Amino acid sequence: MWDIITEPGWRPDESWSLDELAREGARRMIQVALEVEVDEYVRGHREARDARGHALVVRNGKARPRSVTVGSGTVEITSPRVNDKRSGHRFRSSILPPYVRRSPNVSNVLPVLYLRGLSTGDFGPALKELLGEASGLSPSSITRMVETFGEEYQVFRRQDLSKKEYVYIWADGVHFNVRLEEDRLAVLVIVGVTVEGHKEIVAVEDGYRESTESWLSVLRDVKRRGLAAPVLAVADGALGFWNALAEVYPKTERQQCWVHKIANVLDKLPKRLQARAKMQLHEILNAPTEEAAEEEKERFVEEYGAKYPKAAHSLEKDWLHLVTLYHYPAEHWIHLRSTNPIESAFSTVKLRTRVTRGAGSRRAGLAMAFKLLWTAQESWRAVNAPHLVKLVQEGKIFSNGTLVEKKKKRLKRVAA
Repeated sequence: MWDIITEPGWRPDESWSLDELAREGARRMIQVALEVEVDEYVRGHREARDARGHALVVRNGKARPRSVTVGSGTVEITSPRVNDKRSGHRFRSSILPPYVRRSPNVSNVLPVLYLRGLSTGDFGPALKELLGEASGLSPSSITRMVETFGEEYQVFRRQDLSKKEYVYIWADGVHFNVRLEEDRLAVLVIVGVTVEGHKEIVAVEDGYRESTESWLSVLRDVKRRGLAAPVLAVADGALGFWNALAEVYPKTERQQCWVHKIANVLDKLPKRLQARAKMQLHEILNAPTEEAAEEEKERFVEEYGAKYPKAAHSLEKDWLHLVTLYHYPAEHWIHLRSTNPIESAFSTVKLRTRVTRGAGSRRAGLAMAFKLLWTAQESWRAVNAPHLVKLVQEGKIFSNGTLVEKKKKRLKRVAA
């Protein structure tokens, strides 16, 4: 029954929109969940027999398709049926009860169930919280569903990228515990922006402490699968990614994440000064021009540099890579200032892995991260002014966020 999601050779229609892909993904997930629920119910009562030894609880084909509205739209679901011949008993799906036509939680509940299912001791409370007292799913059912998520992940990481073109990419890593291993799992993620302005997951891979070698492996893999060099990459200040990017995609420009930079600068100041310093750093971050940002930076250094040279040095370090965004459309600055698309999606992972004391294995943890990111992707909106992404891809020049009509050659900015 697992081929409901992983049908051999199945590929989405290239004409489908992002919304159509999201709806199809939701439909397939729900279909698998219903199959698992029924299978678990039948197996749980396999000892029930009549006088002739015939099973009293058996599968009974499929119900007629019905339309159900979920978070990603309306999908058509064909529910499996159960013939329960025991007196006074009747199977009732807790995932999709009879006559239900709208389920606002179902498109999000499965990845969370999967994550919580990694810790069987927490499984009961999780089901009660998410689906009520009678969920119809057991830890073994969720374990089997995890296997399908792992299969989906393997299909994803082998996909051909030669027809893809990402103008911007964000790169980041998230670390969380693996219960049965000493080292924490580092999930290395790349999210890209297509020429049409849509955000998509490009890569999700296991890494070792976000090292250069780990990032090299990720970037070499996507390049081997056909990914052309992005115009701009956004990441934090960790050298591992930038060293790898310089080797694999040397022409890609660099924008450092301001959220990480501000946190690093504040960490080098006493707590009594951090509130004021944070406001000043945000003045730099939100400056309307590169020149204004430079002036605000000089004021910050003048105020704090004498007593707190480490904070001033942290801000000045790689300064050119903090203001690269001024050479891109102003409408895109809000997206280019940070790695928020990845950070926000992973907030669920970080929260849940604390609750469950970490994933049960690196392989399962990686599949978990992929599935949660894939679910989050369905709700990602396009970047502001998506039509401007095409201009960036064509090499058009922007100065302080405004298109420069005179043709110039884009120069790669290199920090001293």
